[in-house]
Amino acid sequence: MAGGWARDGAVNEQIEASIADELQRMKLQSRPASPSLRNCAECGEAIPEARRNAVPGVRLCVECQAERDGASIPRGGINRRGSKDSQLK
Repeated sequence: MAGGWARDGAVNEQIEASIADELQRMKLQSRPASPSLRNCAECGEAIPEARRNAVPGVRLCVECQAERDGASIPRGGINRRGSKDSQLK
């Protein structure tokens, strides 16, 4: 079933292509991009062997990774004036 100017089977081909792209992305993500570093890429401290074995491809020590994970990302506020919820009250 095609809609508009699309030929028959175009929708299924698009879905299959999207699934194939996602599977490829997941395969690449599961493999480490590079071998684990012995020293942290940010502070230069030694990364313990246990961490290097547990997290393949690790580049940061525990402290630097904790700082990076805890850093907040500034986001814009929510515009309540334009939302349907604010108009229904």
